[in-house]
Amino acid sequence: MNLIDLSKIYAKHPFCKAFLCQMRKKDNVNIYLENLQGSASAVLFSALEGIDEPVVIVLNDEDEAGFFYQDLAAVKGEENVLFFPSGYRRDVKFGRTDEPGQILRTEVIGRLSGNPQGLTVVTYPQALSVKVASRQAIEKDMFTLQVNEEVGMHGLECRLLDMGLNRTDYVYEPGQFSVRGSILDVFSYSLEYPVRIDFFGDVIDSIRTFDVESQLSEEKRDSVTIAAKMQGGAGELQPFWSLLPESAIVVMRNPQYVEDVVRKTYDTGFMEQAEIERQAMAADDLPQSPPLEKEHLLYDGADWKDHIGRFRKVYLSGQKDVADGIKFLFQTKLQPQFHKNIELMAQCLEEYQSKHYTIYILASDKAQHKRIADIFKGMEKSISFVPVENALHAGFVDDALKICLFTDHQIFDRFYRYSLRSERAKGGKTSLTLKELREFEIGDYVVHMDHGVGRFEGLVHVEEGNSEQEMMKITYSGGDVVYVSIHQLSKVSKYKGQGTDEPRLNRLGTGAWNNMKERTKKRIKDIARDLIKLYSERRKQKGFAYSKDSYLQQELEASFEYEDTQDQVRVTQEVKRDMESDKPMDRLICGDVGFGKTEIAVRAAYKAAVDGKQVAVLVPTTVLAYQHFQTFSSRMKDFAVTIAYLTRAQSASKVREIREGLASGKIDIVIGTQKILAKNVTFKDLGLLIIDEEQKFGVATKERLRQMRVNVDTLAMSATPIPRTLQFSLMGARDMSVLHTPPANRLPIHTEIHLFGHEIIADAIGFEMSRGGQAFVVCNRIASLPGLKDLIEKHVPGVRVGVGYGQMKPEDLEKVVFDFINHEYDVLLSTTIIENGIDIPNANTIIIVDAQRYGLSDLHQMRGRVGRSGRKAFCYLLAPPFANLNVDARRRLEAIENFNELGSGLQIAMQDLDIRGAGNLLGAEQSGFIADLGYETYQKVLSEAVAELKSEEFSELYVKEKEQENELSGEVFVPECNMESDLPLFFSDEFIPGNNERIDCYRRLGTLKTDEQVQTFRRQLEDRFGKLPQEAQDLLKVNGLRRLGCKLGVERIILKRGQMMLYFVSNRNSAYYQSETFGKVLTYMTRNPMRGKVEEVNSHLRMVLRSVTTIDEACSILTQITLQKQEISL
Repeated sequence: MNLIDLSKIYAKHPFCKAFLCQMRKKDNVNIYLENLQGSASAVLFSALEGIDEPVVIVLNDEDEAGFFYQDLAAVKGEENVLFFPSGYRRDVKFGRTDEPGQILRTEVIGRLSGNPQGLTVVTYPQALSVKVASRQAIEKDMFTLQVNEEVGMHGLECRLLDMGLNRTDYVYEPGQFSVRGSILDVFSYSLEYPVRIDFFGDVIDSIRTFDVESQLSEEKRDSVTIAAKMQGGAGELQPFWSLLPESAIVVMRNPQYVEDVVRKTYDTGFMEQAEIERQAMAADDLPQSPPLEKEHLLYDGADWKDHIGRFRKVYLSGQKDVADGIKFLFQTKLQPQFHKNIELMAQCLEEYQSKHYTIYILASDKAQHKRIADIFKGMEKSISFVPVENALHAGFVDDALKICLFTDHQIFDRFYRYSLRSERAKGGKTSLTLKELREFEIGDYVVHMDHGVGRFEGLVHVEEGNSEQEMMKITYSGGDVVYVSIHQLSKVSKYKGQGTDEPRLNRLGTGAWNNMKERTKKRIKDIARDLIKLYSERRKQKGFAYSKDSYLQQELEASFEYEDTQDQVRVTQEVKRDMESDKPMDRLICGDVGFGKTEIAVRAAYKAAVDGKQVAVLVPTTVLAYQHFQTFSSRMKDFAVTIAYLTRAQSASKVREIREGLASGKIDIVIGTQKILAKNVTFKDLGLLIIDEEQKFGVATKERLRQMRVNVDTLAMSATPIPRTLQFSLMGARDMSVLHTPPANRLPIHTEIHLFGHEIIADAIGFEMSRGGQAFVVCNRIASLPGLKDLIEKHVPGVRVGVGYGQMKPEDLEKVVFDFINHEYDVLLSTTIIENGIDIPNANTIIIVDAQRYGLSDLHQMRGRVGRSGRKAFCYLLAPPFANLNVDARRRLEAIENFNELGSGLQIAMQDLDIRGAGNLLGAEQSGFIADLGYETYQKVLSEAVAELKSEEFSELYVKEKEQENELSGEVFVPECNMESDLPLFFSDEFIPGNNERIDCYRRLGTLKTDEQVQTFRRQLEDRFGKLPQEAQDLLKVNGLRRLGCKLGVERIILKRGQMMLYFVSNRNSAYYQSETFGKVLTYMTRNPMRGKVEEVNSHLRMVLRSVTTIDEACSILTQITLQKQEISL
């Protein structure tokens, strides 16, 4: 069953029919809907059919409106249910326009001024306080294009420029358009996705939406509406109500509240700092909004009653005077609060069932329905319910219909969030900034796999015979230059080291680069060898096999406050599978901050405790021990498990009591620092050891752990992401699980960049304190902390500020943090967030001073300290004007501002974190090798080293893996076939504008492994750039030619001056020369003696083939060779 089916059931409500009948009447009579609890009002409006007049629903704030919109759109679809947000971020006063919000506003404005029939708009007072464009401006700056319409491309370009859209090479953000040949890409302010318009002459041949990240087309459209930016312009603006026809229906809770908020917003106006920031943007030559004049931009609410008096009104809550209208008193009540108490819920449902109520349980995840059914079955309860796919914001009971609509997120106190369509538009800005961080800029350091670190000098055209070839120019120490063929760009990567130190340029011809690679490989082998040995020894040990899950285990897991991600489900199953086998578990779980590692540890610990085994949880700091103790205790409070924590902060008598409890078996789970490893701490029956942030422990602790691990199940956790390539390379050294995705329904962290100023700091902290919360303020200069503390205390009355930094005594620092956790302080002012693992749900604002000084990953991890609860969280990045920042710092700040959710997408640009992860796993000295080689080259060397270990020293451990590799490798004798040619083979600047886009396409082409992949790539190019010119078509064929060369053992193909030379495997002792493949080569030459000859040049065997003038001919010859039947015995 789904929500649409539910709305049909609600349509049978007697009041629903009467309400609908009244709505269809044209008389201006007020309607009062009383006692609609939970999501009942949204379900009621979703059940109404046949109302042609536009309906505007005004709720009290953005969150209430957002949840209502999501409930309504889930049933009625997004086409006729729209959300109208405020045009500014974080109220209005900061003056920061919100691009995604403008898309939604423009869509609503366009629909209301065009065809508003059957439209429902959900909004809130703050949004109504911002004026909108007049009807005349809307008509001028909005138009529709249709397939088969005749439109001159040049005229269309001029119109888009007149409307204020910007022309760029590629489209990533609203307000941009680009032209490439017959293709016009445009991102209108009225659209969630940009569109690609393909012309045939002056006629529109097709219209397709496309994805900003991949730039590939998605779905076809018959028409598209193009709209300019419709907010804050210099033209005439008017209140939102002016757009509504007189027949519109307005739904509100409290009209006086709406008026009060609109007036208050106008009175507050814009901060002084907002105008300073606007002028700073003007100085930076960045896009800026017009002057922030509140009289021009904001609605003062003076004629509010006159405006609202024109429309029919519906009120959602009790009003004092209802003499003038019709009142409907519904019989609904809120879903009871069970607070994860399954017994209480079962008792409640049994009671409703006995009164013949139909019970519906709503959940977004089908697995949750099964869990609940299994729990009831395990409790031997005969409770039947109807599972409903998808959820509502708030469950309710309707006594008139005798139905209970209960949501699983309320049953188990799980977080639930709404999402707006415009959030997808933020991905464009993020994609662009992450793309820019990866791009090659002239002067950047690059690494060539064969030659070492050089400096990128751009793409250049080099004359080759009668044609030009495009090549990458790299300069080295001493002024040496290497021109890299576009067919070999896979050997070149952007240098990424650790920290900001610049690398040394290599000198060509000295052998130093190859020596360094070999030294690195030898050291990696030494480290990896130890890891693999330890793993193989543990595989021989016998451990305890735990029993399968009980219903209590399912109950614990169902009560998790977030919906499990696919990663969490997979990793939980991997951990359980390890525990249920008789081999000791040794698994490492890696995942970003807040990805749910602790929850997996909780589930594993409970599973062990249920089977009578004890669990030790080892953490690096006292603060973290206390935090984990709180988490474990909270999750297991309804289950019969005894939990204790052991740290240096406890009294001697308490420590003695815990030691006795562990020795006697009274304590099931103990959480603590390395104190739990002391010799005087003994366990009655230790079954599971959980280690958090293992890399932070010293050598002595690790040695003690190694002794404990022999036959105890071990689960280690790390918040530092491990690079995927490293993860795959070390698969055999340790069982590893990686969490790539954040929990669903976690609210995005609202992130903004501002200039430093007391107004923004005071406002952010004041807002957080007004809702009973706490804030972090981070400043990386110790000398600035006292001044910052004074500034905060001066501008925020009654604030309590705690100060902490790394050079304090450990016990003093610990006390500050503990006091902050216990809400003794409102603000924690520190040089960095004291401990990465700290989780303080009540702290939901972070202010980072001098944000431009931090790397992207540092900003991401610091921001991850907030937003750990169901509350909306805020992150303020305080930085100088963009004009004063270098390009990389500006892009980092823009990326983190736009990418405001946890997620693996950001990992693309976070290789400094990956490097840290590599150092943690393999040892800190690896950082030196990474600095010398660059990150990508280091990865390649690491992969080679581990592959050699697997095939040579530990071949018996990897028999199955080797068998699979042999099946895949076939007759490939060379890893890569190089290509040189004097034929025109390149992407022209007219076909693919921009050096970086061409480099990206060349590199992608070089990685393709099959004909199918090449065809897919060709289709993508045609989609993005139009018909391929001949030189581009021939370039795509080079990929197949090089793959054929590899298959035939050809290391190099030279296609010049009308002939083709094939250079075979350089090692003359290679098994290749005894293989069937080489036999085919000789057979071809025996049968075709007039085509060419086989000769030896400088101890290198090559075949020279005459009259080969095209790529097609070259491919044909190599294909013929592969099809030969060997006639010559070798």
